Amino acid sequence: MGGSGRGKGSGAGGARDRTSDRGAAGGSRGAAQGGPRGGAQGGSRGGAQGGSRGAAQGGPRTGPAAGGRAGAKGAARGAGPERTGRQGGPARSAGPGGPRPFAASERGARRMPAVPPKGPHRKRRPKNPPVDRLDQHDPAGVRLQKLMAQAGVASRRVCEEMIEAGRVQVNGETVTELGLRVDPATAEIHVDGIRVQLDENLVYYAFNKPEGVLSTMEDPEGRPCVADFLDHRRNERVFHVGRLDVETEGLLLLTNDGELANRLTHPSYEVPKTYLVQVRGPMDKGIGAAMKAGIELEDGPARVDSFRLVDSTPGHLLVEVVLHSGRNRIVRRLFDAVGHPVEKLVRTQVGPIRIGDQRQGTVRRLSKTEVGHLLASVGM
Repeated sequence: MGGSGRGKGSGAGGARDRTSDRGAAGGSRGAAQGGPRGGAQGGSRGGAQGGSRGAAQGGPRTGPAAGGRAGAKGAARGAGPERTGRQGGPARSAGPGGPRPFAASERGARRMPAVPPKGPHRKRRPKNPPVDRLDQHDPAGVRLQKLMAQAGVASRRVCEEMIEAGRVQVNGETVTELGLRVDPATAEIHVDGIRVQLDENLVYYAFNKPEGVLSTMEDPEGRPCVADFLDHRRNERVFHVGRLDVETEGLLLLTNDGELANRLTHPSYEVPKTYLVQVRGPMDKGIGAAMKAGIELEDGPARVDSFRLVDSTPGHLLVEVVLHSGRNRIVRRLFDAVGHPVEKLVRTQVGPIRIGDQRQGTVRRLSKTEVGHLLASVGM
């Protein structure tokens, strides 16, 4: 009895003592049950360096559990323990450079390869010498590269490269400096020797004339003519360059450029024209050579520049001839003179312009490149 009373008294007194010492670093939760309870688990509950969960190994358990918890909490508050990580170990040191940003996310993330920095979009152009010294410079005009781009030569950047490469001539003078301004109304611009057409009012068309259509813009008798195939909504006044007889098919150029039309039809410019001629066969040897040497006609000698046999079928021949003469019905008269009257005649090319696979009876607008080559063929 006395032993139990003493145990109770000592337990109550110990509990009061332990409760009062909440801030002590060595407060314990209670006696170990048959061995070291907290000491064997490797440290204090709150991380205190000197506290143990079981004060005495093998001693009697004393005091309620609340007192021990309170003591442990007090020990933790009072001692100011080192902060630990999630796994109970000490926190990772920040190192001399300070904490790394996004350190936690980098741990399992895939490391991306380093991307080399991109260079400049293009090299800086050197400063060009002033263009005021050039005779072709017009301060009130339009920049040369802009004018070329508007005319469809190329993009403005490519036009600048053409100028710097010395491929552009203005009024016969080669220009290599950027910044030159010219007057679109008076300037003559050539790129690689090809004239750039700047006048937007000038138009150029290729008409594939069918057989039976007159080479005229109107006919008093109401027969089919060129004007019947034009789009009158455009309100463009054009005229045909040269003419084809009513039985002949093929390429007929239409334009409102009077200077070009005059040069294309003038004998001094000798613009070549290509024809496909169907005649009756067979043909004796030497006729092609005779036609290239010259055939005497009623209005003087005439000859072809080229004679080539394209195809032959029983009773028929297909011949290609090239000549630059523009005399009336010259091809038909030449073949009549050698004893092979023309059965069918088609003009396929005038200068650099080809009829190609253009449908018969259609009118198409020439491209900028075709116009440039056509102008160059007559020195414009």
